[in-house]
Amino acid sequence: MRPTQNRTNSRYHAPDYILIAVLALIVFLGIILLSSASTVIGYERFGDSNYYLKHQLVYGVLIGAFGFWLAARLDYHLWEKLAFPLLIITIGLLIVVFIPGLGLGLKGANRWINLGGFTLQPAELAKLTFLFYLATWLQKRGEGLKSFSYGFLPFLVLLGLVAGLIILEPDFSTMLVLCFMAVTVFFIAGANLVHVTWLGGASVGLFLLLIKIAPYRAARFTVFLHPEVDPQGIGYHINQALLAIGSGGLFGLGLGHSRQKYNYLPEAAGDSIFAVIAEELGFIFCLFLIVLFVVLMIRGFKIARQAPDAFGKYVAIGIVTWISFQAFFNIAAMVGIVPISGIPLPFISHGSTAIVTSLTAMGVLVNISRQGQAVVSTSRKR
Repeated sequence: MRPTQNRTNSRYHAPDYILIAVLALIVFLGIILLSSASTVIGYERFGDSNYYLKHQLVYGVLIGAFGFWLAARLDYHLWEKLAFPLLIITIGLLIVVFIPGLGLGLKGANRWINLGGFTLQPAELAKLTFLFYLATWLQKRGEGLKSFSYGFLPFLVLLGLVAGLIILEPDFSTMLVLCFMAVTVFFIAGANLVHVTWLGGASVGLFLLLIKIAPYRAARFTVFLHPEVDPQGIGYHINQALLAIGSGGLFGLGLGHSRQKYNYLPEAAGDSIFAVIAEELGFIFCLFLIVLFVVLMIRGFKIARQAPDAFGKYVAIGIVTWISFQAFFNIAAMVGIVPISGIPLPFISHGSTAIVTSLTAMGVLVNISRQGQAVVSTSRKR
């Protein structure tokens, strides 16, 4: 007797419990890590050391958990039917941020909509709604994706519309994540390699142009190339991040004992939170956190491979690419491998819209796993 494996297309089966467990652990750790990293800035800005923790729990984790539960239960094909209206609504919201009285400006950027008790960041929603529409569009195009006029050019126009609105806010980091996700899905769907190469070259040119027209981006790129330049000026952020990471050593200074979060390290509760984590809990814990994201990525790509249709496959690939790229780019920026761009650490950095959208996306991924091609073992005689 020798066991063999066959794939069966059952309508629903058990979800990927490993993915769910790893995600739950990352979110749980994120709450603890944010509670420590945000105490100083919370007290300084709002007179409450737990302000950011409370905000993240109420407007982020709790709403996101409901979004995860709902998306995990709803048939993911529903998003294929709603893809176009959701994209139109998102584009409308991306325009609303520029309307005085509705849009909320902060530090020269118009990225939020003021909804009274909380704010909404449409660019974060765009990652998911644009992915739904892109997956629907790619599935319908089929082999036509290899055509310049039928595949590449319409994709470029579609991506340019959404990415253009985001960069006007300006929000370079979100635009970067969305574009990387979109191009990856476009390539996996069967796009012409020559067209993707052209797009890569054009992206480099656009990147250099965006650096040239924005002095703060040029400064970040200069510091990336020469970290020793102006340590009290343009090089301050990365130097303080490296100092925090180096101070942590193998096991860290202890949870809550970061020195850099006392107004030395910019955005300690945001995109710099990994540096605070390294300072407080050390290299070993950071390695453990990275492994969790790697496991999340592997399980996600497995779900994409076993998806029952092209739409599910493209959505799964897009979600995994988005979360993985964002996580590893954030970590790489903090250790000086890539320029600092403001990309937050998924499920950990403060940001209510970001965590709600990310958890909802993971719920969609879980639903795809429930409908994937299950691998079952059978036996046959030799």
